[in-house]
Amino acid sequence: MLAIVVGWHIYELTHDTLALGLIGLAEVIPYFSCALFAGYAVDHYSRHLFGVFASLMVFLSALALTAVSTGWINGNPVWWLYGSIALNGIARAFIGPSYSTMFAIILPRDKYARASGIGSSVFQLGLVVGPALGGILVGLAGKTAGYGAATFLSLGAALALLSLRVKEPPSAESTPIFTSIASGIRFVFSNQVILGAQSLDMFAVLFGGAISMLPAFIQDVFHYGPEGLGILRAAPAIGALMTGLFLARNPINLHAGRWLLGAVAGFGLCMISFALTTNIWVAGVLLILSGICDGVSVVMRTTIMQLVTPDTMRGRVAAINGIFIGSSNELGAFESGIAARLMGLVPSVIFGGIMTLGVVAATAKLAPKLRRLELHQLY
Repeated sequence: MLAIVVGWHIYELTHDTLALGLIGLAEVIPYFSCALFAGYAVDHYSRHLFGVFASLMVFLSALALTAVSTGWINGNPVWWLYGSIALNGIARAFIGPSYSTMFAIILPRDKYARASGIGSSVFQLGLVVGPALGGILVGLAGKTAGYGAATFLSLGAALALLSLRVKEPPSAESTPIFTSIASGIRFVFSNQVILGAQSLDMFAVLFGGAISMLPAFIQDVFHYGPEGLGILRAAPAIGALMTGLFLARNPINLHAGRWLLGAVAGFGLCMISFALTTNIWVAGVLLILSGICDGVSVVMRTTIMQLVTPDTMRGRVAAINGIFIGSSNELGAFESGIAARLMGLVPSVIFGGIMTLGVVAATAKLAPKLRRLELHQLY
C-alpha cells in the first residue's frame, strides 16, 4: 500500500520517471547499510523481538508519510517522502532475517517446501490487497487515506508479532561481529546452489522489473487513473498467490533447478510482452503471468535457502539473501528510471526483459549444480 501511494504521490509532484526510480534508491541505501548487521543481531540475540522492532519502524515510516500528505510537516514534500522510505529500508533489513529464523524454529525440515508455498501465498495476498486498496483509497479519498490505512496496518503487524509465542533455540556462539558476518558471506559464496539461485533472481529482477514504472505507463501509455495503477500493481501478486497455493499442495521436487531457470526466463518474456502492449487489460494478464513465473522462483529459492542453511547461520544468510534479492527490486527501480530516461519508457522495459533472458542463459552455464538440482538431495 505504501509503495503504490508513494509512487503516485511522487509522480504527481514531479512527472519524472527518474524520480520514481529514486524511490528504490532511497530504500536500498539504508537497507544495504544495515542488512549484514541485522543478520548478525538476529543470529546472536532475539529473532522475535527484532521482528517486532522492524514492524514498529514501518509504522513510524507510514506515520511520517501521513503527516507529509496532510501538510503537518513543512518543507519540500519530495524529500520527506524519500526520507520516510529510507526509514522503511532500515526496517526491511531486520524483517527478512527475523522471518527466516522463525520459519525454521516453528517448522520441521520435511515441511519446508509446502510451508514456503503457504508463506509465499500469504505474502502475495498482501501484495494483491495492498496495492488494490491503496489505489482505490487514493482515487476515492486521497493520499492521506492510503497512508493512514497503512499506518494502522503496520501497527497491527507489530502487535501480531508481539503476541506470538515461540521458543527460541540457543543463539549462535558469540564471536566478533565482523568475523561472524564474514563467515556468513563465505558460506554463501562457497555454495554454488545457493549463490546461483540468489544471483539469478537478483539480476533478473534488476533488469526485468517494470513495476516501478507503472505510474508512468498508467498515465502516459494506458491513460488511466490511480485505480488502474492499483489493479496493475496487484496483478503480479495475483499470479504469485495462485502459484503459491498450488505449490503448497503440489511441491516441486523433481528437476527443481530447471523449473527455477524456466520460471525466470518466463518472467523476462512477460516483461517484453508487457512493454509492447497498449491495452491495460492485456497488460494486466501479462503481469499475472509474470507473477506466476515469479511465484515459482520465490518458492523454489526460499525452499533451497531454508534446506541448505545451518540453523546457527540463518539470520546472516537471510540478510545476504536480502541484499541479493530484496534490494534488487529497489536497485531495479533505480535502473528502470535511468533506462527510461535514456532510452524511453517502452524500449527500456524491452531491454530489461532481453537482459533477463541473458541472465538465465549465463546462470545455466555457470552454475551446473543448480541446473541439475533435485530437492530430495537436500533433505
